[in-house]
Amino acid sequence: MANVNRVVLVGNLTRDPELRHTAGGTAVCKLRIAVNTRQKDQATGEWGDKPNYFDVTVWGNQGESCAQFLAKGRPVAIDGRLDWREWDAQDGTKRQAVEIIADNVQFLGSREGGESSSFVPQGAAPANADFGPADDDIPF
Repeated sequence: MANVNRVVLVGNLTRDPELRHTAGGTAVCKLRIAVNTRQKDQATGEWGDKPNYFDVTVWGNQGESCAQFLAKGRPVAIDGRLDWREWDAQDGTKRQAVEIIADNVQFLGSREGGESSSFVPQGAAPANADFGPADDDIPF
């Protein structure tokens, strides 16, 4: 059985991107996004949004572009993979985190925050894709 580690998220940045560089000069941009999940409140029966927060790392030129063009509140689509890491904190305790390593970051909306763009994961067809002639157009 093949292993699959793929994440696709669409949400909004909760803070401005943080750009750093490795000792070798490679850009590393850190993003944090909020993705809402619709759920029903058991007590009131009302529907509401529950935010989920995700840490995202973007490497290289794409990370530099994120730092240059993105800002807090901007909608983005992330296509990437989960990465689990563990380290020793300065106080000697073991720490661990799960983050998303982005393969593709799609800037959504305009710089002013309006949502005008759409995201289609790599390999998926948009809802309005033309798959050739409809059955009515086939001549037999």
